[in-house]
Amino acid sequence: MKGERGLIHIYYGDGKGKTTTGMGLSMRASGAGLKVLIYQFMKDNHSSERRVLKLLPGVTVIDGLLEEKFSFQMSLKEKEERKRYYEEKFQHLVDQINREHYDLLFLDEVIYTIRAGLFEEETLLSFLKNKPEHLEVVLTGNEPSERLIDLADYVSMIKKVKHPFDQGIVARIGIEK
Repeated sequence: MKGERGLIHIYYGDGKGKTTTGMGLSMRASGAGLKVLIYQFMKDNHSSERRVLKLLPGVTVIDGLLEEKFSFQMSLKEKEERKRYYEEKFQHLVDQINREHYDLLFLDEVIYTIRAGLFEEETLLSFLKNKPEHLEVVLTGNEPSERLIDLADYVSMIKKVKHPFDQGIVARIGIEK
């Protein structure tokens, strides 16, 4: 990756597989000897893939909050607190990228976080326009803006056709979480 221009990936939609795609790409990058930084917005620290990814060489998984709620479950005060938290966390990520020279940054659910009003799209757009030249960036979520889509190099939509959640089957460890 050194010397190459890093590209921007967006995996979005209402279907299962956005995070899985980003995690798979992170694993592939590790296998190629690249340095990877992963942060998951709107998720607690309990997803199963985190345990494995933390063991891979060159992969840093940044912890978030111990407990997370869906944005529609949050009070106005909780949303304001969460927005401040994510803004501060993002600045720490940017500082870490600049200090430790990562090759790939995976921001899981950042697009959902923007849509929920918990993170400013302008902050992300500014970062993407001024990111280190070689840094590959992966973004996931649903309903990216046209500005994000225009800025990205890869844009893939994952569409739900059928999902067990619709029949009341909750997320299962090792499959959905």
